[in-house]
Amino acid sequence: MHELSMAQGIVNSVIETAEANDATEVNEVVIEIGKLVLINPEQLSFMIGVLSENTIVEKAKFEINEIPVEIKCPECNFHGNAETDDLDHYAPMVECPKCENKRISILNGKDCIVKNIVIEKSDD
Repeated sequence: MHELSMAQGIVNSVIETAEANDATEVNEVVIEIGKLVLINPEQLSFMIGVLSENTIVEKAKFEINEIPVEIKCPECNFHGNAETDDLDHYAPMVECPKCENKRISILNGKDCIVKNIVIEKSDD
């Protein structure tokens, strides 16, 4: 259900932005989704496609880019990407890949952002 509400929020946001800019059509949408959002990009893409039917967004190409989890460790001063291949979707735990400290600062990878919208406007 989390994917459905995320997809609906994205579609609504794109439609609102397009209409506010007098668009006749949306051609392309670029989305950045952090690994800690814990959403399957393929499922999200499918749901966006379904929710976009019969809207100004219907023919748009959606590009979904996954953003790695960037951390900073106060123990060993590691700064970089954390390992996220084995994240538990019910209780995701991220630790420092260098010293395994679990009390790290997450700098990036927990947001979902509509990064870019390409629209078409009428020539009126």
